Amino acid sequence: MATSLKYSGLLVLILALTLSLADADVHYHDFVVQATPVKRLCKTRSTITVNGQYPGPTLEVNNGDALVVNVVNRSRYNVTIHWHGIRQLRTAWADGPEFITQCPIRPGGSYAYRFTIEDQEGTLWWHAHSSWLRATVYGALIIYPAPGSSYPFPTADRETPILLGEWWNADPITVVRQATFSGSPPNVSDAYTINGQPGDLYSCSNTETTVVPINTGETNLLRVINSAMNQELFFMVANHDFTVVAVDASYLRPFTTSVIMLGPGQTTDVIITGDQSPGRYYMAASPYQTAQNAAFDNTTTTAILEYKSAPCPARGVPSYPVMPSLPAFNDTPTVTSFTQSLKSPQQVPVPTDIDENLFFTVGLGLFNCPPNFTPAQCQGPNGTRFTASMNNVSFVLPSTYSILQAYQQGIQGVFTTDFPPVPPVQFDYTGNVSQSLWQPVPDTKVYKLKFGSKVQIVLQDTSIVSGENHPIHIHGYDFFIIGEGFGNFDPSTDPDNFNLVDPPRRNTVGVPVNGWSVIRFVAYNPGVWLMHCHLDVHITWGLAMAFLVENGVGELETLEPPPADLPPC
Repeated sequence: MATSLKYSGLLVLILALTLSLADADVHYHDFVVQATPVKRLCKTRSTITVNGQYPGPTLEVNNGDALVVNVVNRSRYNVTIHWHGIRQLRTAWADGPEFITQCPIRPGGSYAYRFTIEDQEGTLWWHAHSSWLRATVYGALIIYPAPGSSYPFPTADRETPILLGEWWNADPITVVRQATFSGSPPNVSDAYTINGQPGDLYSCSNTETTVVPINTGETNLLRVINSAMNQELFFMVANHDFTVVAVDASYLRPFTTSVIMLGPGQTTDVIITGDQSPGRYYMAASPYQTAQNAAFDNTTTTAILEYKSAPCPARGVPSYPVMPSLPAFNDTPTVTSFTQSLKSPQQVPVPTDIDENLFFTVGLGLFNCPPNFTPAQCQGPNGTRFTASMNNVSFVLPSTYSILQAYQQGIQGVFTTDFPPVPPVQFDYTGNVSQSLWQPVPDTKVYKLKFGSKVQIVLQDTSIVSGENHPIHIHGYDFFIIGEGFGNFDPSTDPDNFNLVDPPRRNTVGVPVNGWSVIRFVAYNPGVWLMHCHLDVHITWGLAMAFLVENGVGELETLEPPPADLPPC
């Protein structure tokens, strides 16, 4: 009886949402993916952009609106677009990851992504989900409250998207192809960017700085998005505190801090107030790096917060903005303090009576080089090749059909449903791991979930090769982060400290370096949903898996049919 009431309530909710969308606005956009000359750091290169813009267009909608985005591929690469954080209820065909929910849009092809924003508001973003195209193919997706609704905090005087990114002087596709061939880590980026500009701390970049205006006494809602490919980033504004009000399009209990940290894929909404002496203050982002002995871009990108009433500098006298004191690149205590401050604004419906209790190890590994490979293809430690895995399975993307199409059409041989719910071998995950455990098994495995099942996942970092903070993103779902810690997760004691009252709701969780996170969600959305590390080098190496969520009962719990213009395989 309790189960039937639960599903009846879910059906009523979905039906109410469906009826409320009858009068929703529909926003039509054309995205032309094309090569565009872009100059940064005194170098011009042919860059893949959307509509000639880097970053791409900002999409603005209200909660309850629908989007139709026609993507035309005029580039020489395959492309897909993922709407990061959009739950895609029953519209998994529009989710976008290459060979997961669709085959890519070939050069010269097109595909119209059609989906509705259902009970979501805040800051999300969109990006390419093919190879490393998202290095330059990305943009903000802002969801305002529905008409007649308002923010649960005082409305700011202005709002500004802040997109943090990475720039390579080389073509990013060439960078990842070279790394894939050699089996070694890719070359690090040449600069970080804020709204596409490196800022004036880089050589040959003193005219490439984003300026954000503010008035004395004014408030500005900064919608900060980490669009970087492979780097978690600290973000600060000199002499100004932040009031943090939301993450990943979910509201928080507001709190004050001077610094935030975002993993790739994460968004954070903060309010700043023009409460300092009129002048110019640097906004700055710098790396948070946890992998030991790994190369990274140890530079700082800047923008300028400029008071409109700031006095003009005297002629010939440079006026340097005030610089914030950024954390050290390995300042894990600051990151931990920030993440532990994230709370939902009130009690939330955390799932209990768990149906699927899963334990996933996440981390790096090394493949022994095949006999037919040359030394140039074995540039990892001691002649190996870098890899990554979850539960010792290094995820391999299909190449002929998407997993969702293969499932829907009953095509055999594309994937299997035997992804392990726990590690095949238990070991000291964050200790000195035996080299016999360093090599995972490459395969295309998914884990099947029944519609409505309540899921808990323990995400455990490993110290194989090196422990690292991994931003893990699940497509199609938000989840509650009910616990995190360092060392090995202890199922006998750590659950005593779970937050089952007001944990934050996110779509991307940072698994602490040599530590663990625990998340919970209800599998209410049918389809195939990728779960992966949002450090793109790690997903390239196989740090991913996918959930196959079965249909429920009736139309409102069933995946919609594939659209007629779905790209052919």
